[in-house]
Amino acid sequence: MDSRFGVTELEDLPEDLRERIGVIAEKSGFVPNVFRALGHRPAELRAFLDYHDALMERSDGLSKAERELVVVATSGANHCTYCVVAHGAILRIRAKDPELADRVATNPWQVELDERGRAIVDLALALCREPEQFGEAHLEAARKAGLTEDEIWDIGSITALFAMSNRLAHLTALRPNPEFYGMGR
Repeated sequence: MDSRFGVTELEDLPEDLRERIGVIAEKSGFVPNVFRALGHRPAELRAFLDYHDALMERSDGLSKAERELVVVATSGANHCTYCVVAHGAILRIRAKDPELADRVATNPWQVELDERGRAIVDLALALCREPEQFGEAHLEAARKAGLTEDEIWDIGSITALFAMSNRLAHLTALRPNPEFYGMGR
């Protein structure tokens, strides 16, 4: 069972989503289960994809590897197996490092990172784990490490999107596609 709420196959999605997800499936060789799980609510899947792409596919600010670093760190802190495995694969590929994702996912608080990476992860974790405690001190530490206001916004937005994604994965008991485990190794 890939999701406790069932899944929608690619051919059963509306045409626009079939085309959009088809491009991803063609590139990766499979349809990620998250799209199959969210597919029974096409409007929500479209909104998810639009926001995901707006944050994760930007060409300025954080690198694509840094964006994935935020996802893996916060998903690890939230114990989200699906997002850790799926985005861990992407992080391995984008960072060209077969070990980084596993180290970040298992203990993002203690993983050795350069100053910029540490600032990114610390800011994301502060917002992820204790949002009610989040404030100026966290922002100042990020600025002191050289992060721009735009990059800080991206970290916060990515953390927020994946908080939602992590909760949906928990709700649906979403299983990672087996193909993710070996990617980038």
